[in-house]
Amino acid sequence: MITSVSIDKNEILKFYKPIAVDTHKGIQGHALLIGGSYGKIGAVCLSSKAALKTGCGLVTVFIPKCGYEILQIAIPEVMVLTDAKKRCISNISFDFQPNAIGIGPGIGQHELTQKAFLKFLKTNTTPLVIDADALNILSQNKAWFLLLQSGSILTPHPKELERLIGKWTSEEEKFEKTISFSLQYNVIIVMKGAPTHIIDGETIYKNTTGNPALATAGSGDVLTGIITSLLAQGHEPIQAAILGVYLHGLTADIAVSKTGIQSFIASDIIDHLGEAFLSLE
Repeated sequence: MITSVSIDKNEILKFYKPIAVDTHKGIQGHALLIGGSYGKIGAVCLSSKAALKTGCGLVTVFIPKCGYEILQIAIPEVMVLTDAKKRCISNISFDFQPNAIGIGPGIGQHELTQKAFLKFLKTNTTPLVIDADALNILSQNKAWFLLLQSGSILTPHPKELERLIGKWTSEEEKFEKTISFSLQYNVIIVMKGAPTHIIDGETIYKNTTGNPALATAGSGDVLTGIITSLLAQGHEPIQAAILGVYLHGLTADIAVSKTGIQSFIASDIIDHLGEAFLSLE
């Protein structure tokens, strides 16, 4: 039985909790973002800054060596771990236990990166958000779908979705195939689009925020950071996905009267997250 739910403020307020007055960074969640490759370090800058601005106490990135100075200078609040390789990720290793991991922004599809991603999937037990080229690597290796842990969140745009589930000839077929994929692998699919839908088994959540301003480079990287942050702060995966998509869209609704649609960029999403949160409180 397929259920449809509209994601509006009332739906969000059913589970949204303001930050406790006696909190500290050690209990506000530690997010790890894995990504970046030569020429695409900006993606991790966007996702890690978004994770911080969404309330995460601590954010660490794992990137190729070529991004070290960029990250340290661009976002001094973020901690940086580097791969042995300069231009791509070849071996994902870290010596702490994050509360959630986001993987994929800017990661590329180098052969070494594909091997590192497989090794990571085989051992990872941390709540996970998968985006961008990590999704494309998955779709080229469909046997790896079985390695996805229950409750993982996949955030494909339409082309990435098509690579995962195959082509469709109608909207109805697209939803049928996505629901089937979600049920088969017990994962949550954030179908990015206008509007964005979230598929959790036979429940379809339709987002009500956002506008065409979000159709801009880096917008998806920011969403990955937002959802990973909410996951790290202890939200259930479906709550993190719903709230993340709602806030992401809301920033554009808040900002567009000031920026216009054409001049809105991904950094503007991050800059307006505070106002989006305030509107809930």
